[in-house]
Amino acid sequence: MPVVTTDAESETGIPKSLSNEPPSETMEEIEHTCPQPRLTLTAPAPFADETNCQCRAPHEKLTIAQARLGTPADRPVRVYADGIFDLFHSGHARALMQAKTLFPNSYLLVGVCSDDLTHKFKGFTVMNEAERYEALRHCRYVDEVIRDAPWTLTPEFLEKHKIDFVAHDDIPYSSAGSDDVYKHIKEAGMFVPTQRTEGISTSDIITRIVRDYDVYARRNLQRGYTAKELNVSFINEKRYRFQNQVDKMKEKVKNVEERSKEFVNRVEEKSHDLIQKWEEKSREFIGNFLELFGPDGAWKQMFQERSSRMLQALSPKQSPLKSWARCRDFQPDNLHKP
Repeated sequence: MPVVTTDAESETGIPKSLSNEPPSETMEEIEHTCPQPRLTLTAPAPFADETNCQCRAPHEKLTIAQARLGTPADRPVRVYADGIFDLFHSGHARALMQAKTLFPNSYLLVGVCSDDLTHKFKGFTVMNEAERYEALRHCRYVDEVIRDAPWTLTPEFLEKHKIDFVAHDDIPYSSAGSDDVYKHIKEAGMFVPTQRTEGISTSDIITRIVRDYDVYARRNLQRGYTAKELNVSFINEKRYRFQNQVDKMKEKVKNVEERSKEFVNRVEEKSHDLIQKWEEKSREFIGNFLELFGPDGAWKQMFQERSSRMLQALSPKQSPLKSWARCRDFQPDNLHKP
């Protein structure tokens, strides 16, 4: 939406209407030219010095209620989140996701502190500043990355980047001689709290590595890193390498045991199958045997038939005289009477 304003500002940034010079009578319409949120994720987020918002339209102050209603309609709400972001992890990503989704149309600027500031106020980092900058550029929720961000936000910094709100967890952040470095932001009504992700932090990750240092040292020696690169003494190097050899032997023994168990299981399965098949075959064999040789089997019937045939064949045939006498009721004894 075009904004009607005076012609220009003085070199000090104070509007000419408030300076000693008379106000200009010429009027012009100025549109917001603030960068829009990223619509594609095919490229990393740009650095702030690459975009360098030069919007000359007045940047009116918003309340949180107005921003949540989607106003203003002609520009995104510029939300700022800062941090160290060492060993970038899911807790960082979730915090940035919350900051990005605070309002319907948000442009998320992320400030990353330099190595010098971080080492001075917080401590040594695992990743250097260039690595941390690049990690943030490849987070999908980030629209712009500000390198060498200040430890404490100043009005000049907020004005330069046209920041509407600052997002951070609500726990007071005591540092640089202040009980809460975000206290003045909260008092100005520009602070929007986010929620921390429990169970994950950079300190937790470093604690795990320190706790299991020997495991990771042996792991990296096995992967080709030298003892010098790992800052490991000669004695510890030999101890780690010996332990790696012991672990390899244990692994081989374990593999042999597992293969032996597999072989025994296979033999048991095959034995079970063989026994089951033998039982089935034996039942079939016994059934066939009984059917053939049982009390009412086919073999008995065949034996009886053959026996009767043999008896018939071996028994003598009757003479013709006996047959004739039987037919005539003839008595053979009468043949010898006078």
